Amino acid sequence: MKNINKNKITDITSPKGMRDLMGDEYYGFQGFFEKAQEVAVYYGFKPIDTPIMEHEEIFTTTIGEGTDIIDKEMYTLKTKGGDHLALRPEHTAPLMRAYIERGMQTLPQPVMFYQYGPVFRHDKPQRGRYRQFFQFDLDVLGNDKSIMDALVIKTGMTILEEAGASNLSIEINSIGDKECRNGYIKELTNYYKKHLHQLPTVDRERLKTNPLRILDSKEEKTKEINISAPDAVSFLCPSCKKHFKEVLEYLEEMGIPYNLNKNLVRGLSYYTRTVFEVYTESLEDGGLLTQVASGGRYDYLARQLGGKKDVPAVGFSMGVDRIVESPWYKKLCPRILKKPKIYFIQLGSEAKLKSLNIIEILRKAHIPIAQSLSKDSLGSQLAIAEKLSIPYAIIFGVKEAIDDSVIVRDMSNRSQDTVKLNKLLEYLKELK
Repeated sequence: MKNINKNKITDITSPKGMRDLMGDEYYGFQGFFEKAQEVAVYYGFKPIDTPIMEHEEIFTTTIGEGTDIIDKEMYTLKTKGGDHLALRPEHTAPLMRAYIERGMQTLPQPVMFYQYGPVFRHDKPQRGRYRQFFQFDLDVLGNDKSIMDALVIKTGMTILEEAGASNLSIEINSIGDKECRNGYIKELTNYYKKHLHQLPTVDRERLKTNPLRILDSKEEKTKEINISAPDAVSFLCPSCKKHFKEVLEYLEEMGIPYNLNKNLVRGLSYYTRTVFEVYTESLEDGGLLTQVASGGRYDYLARQLGGKKDVPAVGFSMGVDRIVESPWYKKLCPRILKKPKIYFIQLGSEAKLKSLNIIEILRKAHIPIAQSLSKDSLGSQLAIAEKLSIPYAIIFGVKEAIDDSVIVRDMSNRSQDTVKLNKLLEYLKELK
């Protein structure tokens, strides 16, 4: 009778909606992060990296009932110690948790952070949307001034433009604060009750838990009903109205085009006042509008997390996967990626033994190379150098290993010189 291995792996594919990043695709992500980080630093943002996993309540108490993230999309687990943890579905709640836990309220306010990394949602995979995806976030915590809203928007838009985006536009709205939002929600609820028999089941449920989310519904019937729904701007208190007016004035001053969207609420419950979504129009995709970023103000999130007082804050979040996969993306090269100028060729055991030492000499001089140390024949190594269109080759054979020298070959015309190792760097500097 055969032994059956119950631990045998039957599926060696990556989980649905998750994938391996390698080669040029990996460098595309890294290049974007370096550019985004560079711009963020110039505008005064500092780095932070929060854990990939948090206590589940960090999200369930802040994102809110009636949201797709909490209802359907969050990855959760129970540890052996009994803790209920979740893979982060977004960056904002963990950032505010860190702000409270680390006592950042004692620092000069506001504090400004950028962060980058994977987030996880059990969503339906489609073009530009994955279950493990990457976000780059900008956040300002500890100040309620409208210029902070303008700052994160300007910084985020600059990053997108530097990455190659054009024809950017913002859909923007204000959903008020605790002084005026209740009146709006009451009016909105009454409106939907009049159309209750027309609402799909999913939106009837939202009416009980989170009426604002109905404005964000993907149901076609609800979209028709939303056309005549009351708008939040009409219910803004004087303070919120002034704040929103100033934000729009900053956008106009900076030449950032925007469109007032009365149905825009964003999918997370912690937003207050300013909310926005950023779109790019891709000519390569026939003028298709694609959402690449979003954000808004979240002044009450700290208290929801158990903080002793409210912390005014505003953030801007970019979907890096969509950016990197867009036809307009510049395919930014990371600084670590240097096009090789030299192809290193070694021949014979004596040369192979000393090869790594020569490569280290070149590395210390910041001379990028390519190599195939596992190959043995001259022909196979020269063929690779030609295929990669590398202008020069260093040939290091048995004779050169004994003489402490190398042969430098010009791959364009096959001319070559023998150069002593102690003169190599000086010689290479003279090459075009």
